[in-house]
Parts: sequence; C-alpha cells; structure tokens
Amino acid sequence: MTTHEYTPRRRASLELLRAEAADELSVLVHERLRAGEDPWEFMEDLPTVDELVVLILRADNIAANGGSRPNAARNYRVLRQIALDYPPLTRAVWRLLGENEKHRRWDATVRVDAS
Repeated sequence: MTTHEYTPRRRASLELLRAEAADELSVLVHERLRAGEDPWEFMEDLPTVDELVVLILRADNIAANGGSRPNAARNYRVLRQIALDYPPLTRAVWRLLGENEKHRRWDATVRVDAS
C-alpha cells in the first residue's frame, strides 16, 4: 500500500489525455444532439477538456483506491496533487474545487456532498 494519497496511474502525456477527453466530449455532445437536446441548453453544463482530464485522473485514483468515493478532504488532496503533477491543469482543478461551480451536474463536489 502506498503512503501517497494520489499516485498518477496514467503515464500518458497531457496532450494525449486532452485528446482522449476531447474525444469523450465530442461523443457526449453527439449523443445529446441525436437525442434531440438543444445545444444552447446543455453546452454550458459540460466540463471543459481540461476539467474532464482532471475528472478522469480523479476517477483513476478512485479505482486504484478500491472504488471507494473520497471524502471532501481526500478529494481536495487528490485534486491538489493532480495540479502539482500536471501544472497546466491547475486552473481546471481550482475551478472544480470552487464554490461557484455547484450548479453543474457533473461536478465532483456536488456528487460528494449529495451522497
């Protein structure tokens, strides 16, 4: 067992992680458009590419920790470590930790607080 709260499991470059996230977002947008949703109503609710990369890295950490959802303090430490490991993602990490993002359904802190 590691003593670190967060150990990056992905050794892919940030460019590759961003490309994967952009592909995921494009599929999500396509599915919602095919379902007849109005893009003016849902595009603002979607995460940015960098926010999705952070959420993917966070999900990797949750999976590596046996799938148990982190409490608020551990969530903060994991996200902070992601920002330290991937400095270009710092702004996205702080947006995900910010209080003004609670309206987004995909927001990790909303789901942590709701459970």
